[in-house]
Amino acid sequence: MNKVITKDYISLLTDIKQRIRSAQYEALKKVNKELISLYWDIGKIIEERQKGKSWGKSIVENIAIDLQTEFPGIQGFSTQNIWYMRQFYNTYSKKPILQPLVGEISWTKHLIVMSKCKNDLEREFYIRMTRRYGWTKNVLNLKIEDKTYEKTILAQTSFNKTLPEKIRNQAKLAVKDEYTFDFLELGEEHSERELEKAIVAKIEIFLREMGGMFAFLGSQYRIEVNNEEYFIDLLLYHRILKCLVAIELKIGKFLPEYVGKMQFYLALLDDKVKTPDENPSIGIILCKTKDKTIVEYALRETKKPIGVASFKMMPTLPNNLRGKLPSPEQISEILKDM
Repeated sequence: MNKVITKDYISLLTDIKQRIRSAQYEALKKVNKELISLYWDIGKIIEERQKGKSWGKSIVENIAIDLQTEFPGIQGFSTQNIWYMRQFYNTYSKKPILQPLVGEISWTKHLIVMSKCKNDLEREFYIRMTRRYGWTKNVLNLKIEDKTYEKTILAQTSFNKTLPEKIRNQAKLAVKDEYTFDFLELGEEHSERELEKAIVAKIEIFLREMGGMFAFLGSQYRIEVNNEEYFIDLLLYHRILKCLVAIELKIGKFLPEYVGKMQFYLALLDDKVKTPDENPSIGIILCKTKDKTIVEYALRETKKPIGVASFKMMPTLPNNLRGKLPSPEQISEILKDM
């Protein structure tokens, strides 16, 4: 039979393919939740039966052998994995906030979170971020190694007083305290324009480092006012926040006057570029270095939503920020809307 390819046919085929992929994805999610539920129950049974008894490793080894014999086509019943199931149950069973999240990511990702995260808030952060952004196992590993949790929670912004409550916490999670641009092939000495060109040349990697929910709208984005031209280094769009994001790149230390310039850009974007259904535009000032106290003073009186972050060519967390995370209550407030 001859195929007649028309626009209507292509549209029909595209819709059917999308529906199939959607069904496959939903099926995989259900399978994952069932598997996680199974591992939870096995961990619970072992934990409860072990209470008051001096079980050694041999008991679990015997269970593993017998399960593998009984269910030869099912993987996951190794001795080590069964011990992980018990650890999994103990880690989350008495945590009312974390417990509902356990079915949201795969077992291999849970093993990474359990082994590499130091506390419940950090675990909650990575579980929620993995679910929201679809991080693979390798990406999750890299995010933990890059201290994404610390860098996000420590971010300095004026969002509390300048953004609607409905998007405030999501906006805080969209800006990190420090970014790692180790993918840029730049020497120690470079200009701001060279930095911008290097970023644009590798824009996909840059957007992933920024958080994965940004779209690129342009570099040296031009806005005209009374016959005067102004250019924003980079203009992005955040798909979740539904807002424009202006990026200013600075190769030196943060200076307070940068905030005034960014406020001006955001006022222009809100008046001339933003559509009525979009949220207020956000600005991110990216500097080579910043002094936390100076940034706090500079942002104190601003009327626009601005974040100030530093960037490195290699992953680090500044020593002066170690041990200075917000209180658990403050972190929980930020995470609750994810």
